[in-house]
Amino acid sequence: MTSHKIALDWVRREVDSGRLPCAVFGAATSSGIEVLEAYGTHDGRATRVDDHFALFSVTKPIVGLAAMRQVERGLMSLRRPLAEVLPGFARKDVTLWHLLTHTSGIFEQTLNPDDLVEHLVTAPSLFEAGTLSHYSNLAFTGIAEMVRDVTGRDVASVIDDELNPLGGLTFDPDCSPAEVHGLDLFGPGFDFPAFIRLRHPAGALFSRAEDLLELGSALLRGSVVHPVTHAAMTTPQTTGLVKLQPDPVNAGQDWGLPWNLRHSAPGLLERRLYGHGGASGCQWWMYPDHDACFVLLINVVAPSLRGVDIDNLHNAFTTGLPTTPFSAAAPDALASGVAPSAAFGSGA
Repeated sequence: MTSHKIALDWVRREVDSGRLPCAVFGAATSSGIEVLEAYGTHDGRATRVDDHFALFSVTKPIVGLAAMRQVERGLMSLRRPLAEVLPGFARKDVTLWHLLTHTSGIFEQTLNPDDLVEHLVTAPSLFEAGTLSHYSNLAFTGIAEMVRDVTGRDVASVIDDELNPLGGLTFDPDCSPAEVHGLDLFGPGFDFPAFIRLRHPAGALFSRAEDLLELGSALLRGSVVHPVTHAAMTTPQTTGLVKLQPDPVNAGQDWGLPWNLRHSAPGLLERRLYGHGGASGCQWWMYPDHDACFVLLINVVAPSLRGVDIDNLHNAFTTGLPTTPFSAAAPDALASGVAPSAAFGSGA
């Protein structure tokens, strides 16, 4: 735990100051969980390390992993058009690659439509696929439908069977998650219960910290996807494309498949990382060169508006790590003789 003291102190200060009502922080290596601590209170009680939190967009890379496991099995192609799966979708230029990289040009008008697939099929076009980058939640409905087409199961079932060995990843709100504060920041048209009822593949997952840490540890071991797949997923795909409505919090980043790659982030000391954040402030990041990952589960929409700078946690985490980097990055797993585990056995 000593190596994580700086990061733990950062989390404790944010909660003690009142900027965050509660938090669960954990860190792991390829060997497993190293630290897991809970702070503050929510819903009238002390926070526990096994509490569930709403992940929002941290859902995206998990859905992306479910899709990429089908790609590496040869069941579907990154170049497969969405129109082959949804004949009512008129655009022929949108492929799985565009959906994963936020380059599809699909315009979403609401986060909680009556029917996600119908909303996708009838969505207007913002631009020709692949010409610009624009963050899209609705695109992940297309990814989920492509997974369903080749597996015969919905993406929630695929995640449960292939990426959820501890059983804590769930689309079920009956897991008693921490209440999310600041939902009004989404605007008057957002209905969080309706969003959850949709089991929205862009952001409706709930999780405990240990579930993400277990999955992160497996990614560091190279036992979730094949090293070749991992390398493709963590290679910048959108370099040079103009971003519509760029996010200042995520400056200096590109999209992988579909990891957030903050390779030029001005606030980070260590930029060799991949992961994702969510609207509720939750964070899940892997540092493969250091054989380390961390999870921060919180329940405040847009925590930067409260003065919380997540980059400071990144820096506190990385400067607390051993100074000699490990070499356990997933692309090297085969060379080191690491075999996929039973729980996360790659389909390759």
